[in-house]
Amino acid sequence: MEKLKVGDKVYNTKQNGFADFVRYSFSEVVALTKTLAILKNGVRLINQPKNSYITEDIGYSVSRCKGTHWHLVSLEAIRKAQIENEKIAAHDWFNEQDFTNEDKLEIYRYFKSKLN
Repeated sequence: MEKLKVGDKVYNTKQNGFADFVRYSFSEVVALTKTLAILKNGVRLINQPKNSYITEDIGYSVSRCKGTHWHLVSLEAIRKAQIENEKIAAHDWFNEQDFTNEDKLEIYRYFKSKLN
């Protein structure tokens, strides 16, 4: 378990309840103090890796909010974020549409034909 260095890329996940989407935030370490790693987005992390078990095995706690952890970015994390962002985009798109009954019937027929 290593301390963060300037240039390290990290991410955080948030979720408002189990029914909500996982929302990813990404940032980069831009400065270090004796005990903190400061991110590009202004978040200050305690630069001491610890067991996390939230999203990844190892995390870095947010200063003054130790229950919130940031993790080193991996290809797997990037892919999960892409998948989740696509789900959010689809959900938002459907919420923004004002479907007519004819639109709903066409969508229904399309999905019904795909399922059979």
